[in-house]
Amino acid sequence: MKELGYTTDLPYGQLDISGDDSAGFRPFQLLVSSIAVCSGGVFRKILDKKRIQYDSIDIEADVVRNEANVNEVIEVHLRFFVKGSVSTTELLEKSLALASKNCPIVQSVNKSIKITESIIKKDV
Repeated sequence: MKELGYTTDLPYGQLDISGDDSAGFRPFQLLVSSIAVCSGGVFRKILDKKRIQYDSIDIEADVVRNEANVNEVIEVHLRFFVKGSVSTTELLEKSLALASKNCPIVQSVNKSIKITESIIKKDV
């Protein structure tokens, strides 16, 4: 415990967590990041397994919070920007749907948080 939050030591370094932006990552940021990175990691594994080539994948998240009820996270929309893939958008979307079904974090929270995803193909 520290004055404005908590610190945890992890194998890759120290993580500061606080409800105050100036003192660390906010808990909702870590929640959304966990959802995005888990989904993105499973998506990458599926693309690699299917030998679907791409140069990079960037993820952006839009978050909806319910200010009337303790500011809980109620929706997360993830936009996957896939760069350099010659695959069809439809094939990428099918792979992403499979990733969502196999992401343990998404499956852990999808009963309480509405999670949607979309693919945006970008040419290099």
